[in-house]
Amino acid sequence: MIRRRLLSSLLSSIPLSTPKTTSISTFTAIQTFKDSNFSNGASGFMGFRAYSLLSLNDLRDNVPRKQKTRKGRGIGSGKGKTAGRGHKGQKARGTMKFGFEGGQTPMRRRLPKRGFKNPFSLTFQPVGLGKIAKLINAGKIDSHELITMKTLKDTGAIGKQIKDGVRLMGRGAEKIQWPIHLEVSRVTVRAKEAVEAAGGSVRRVHYNQLGFRALLKPEWFEKKGRLLPKAARPPPKLKDKVDSIGRLPAPTKPIPFYTEEKEAASAPTYGMIKLSTYLSTYLSSPIPPPQTHQLQLHQELTVEAFSRFGD
Repeated sequence: MIRRRLLSSLLSSIPLSTPKTTSISTFTAIQTFKDSNFSNGASGFMGFRAYSLLSLNDLRDNVPRKQKTRKGRGIGSGKGKTAGRGHKGQKARGTMKFGFEGGQTPMRRRLPKRGFKNPFSLTFQPVGLGKIAKLINAGKIDSHELITMKTLKDTGAIGKQIKDGVRLMGRGAEKIQWPIHLEVSRVTVRAKEAVEAAGGSVRRVHYNQLGFRALLKPEWFEKKGRLLPKAARPPPKLKDKVDSIGRLPAPTKPIPFYTEEKEAASAPTYGMIKLSTYLSTYLSSPIPPPQTHQLQLHQELTVEAFSRFGD
């Protein structure tokens, strides 16, 4: 308001060269005032500060806005009395749950079911050997140390959200030219052969959800003042798909594979018991296997029968 009054008083005191002109722009008025006798006077006034007619409280947007309809506030709005709900009935008096169709069989029950969701399915994040080799060449991963799932997460080889584990894929297997040791949840045949051909090893380890949190974010337990949990054993259905239980905190040295483990991993299975486990159990026990016991019993009966026949 002060700006407008000051500018109007200045404009009224400026003599205009064309009296017939009814309107004059702000720039012309300021320039005329600057070139007037005030600039050459004894007071030493050398300039004039231009005051704009536009201020922050004068800003308005041109976006049209539709006013909200106020229901039930008189007949003038068109939404009075029944407020657009009509006369009587369940819809006029209250609300109904979503999908209710007045008592008839709703749409969600009329349509047939299709497919199913496996509750035992596992989701693994894939990572290729080529990506690991690229990170090793860049110096982000030390090939002399054990490469765990925490190492892959910290270096950006996999995403931050690891649901059920990491699967090692064989993409870029030809780039692995040096021995590396890894611990992942699953591994493909091609990836395992490529790593072992280079002199390395891959071990399949098991972690549950709490174990993954302790492996990937051990600082969370320190912040809460809690101890790291113990590693969980795999369920019976996953015993044949893992090599060992995961270690906490994140290990730095690999566990070497022994000869017995390699033989057990490559031996054929009969049901849930491997052949090597079956033989080692019976050979180490003092009781002979069932086949040997039956053979001895057959020999004893044969000798007894011949002795009676001879008598």
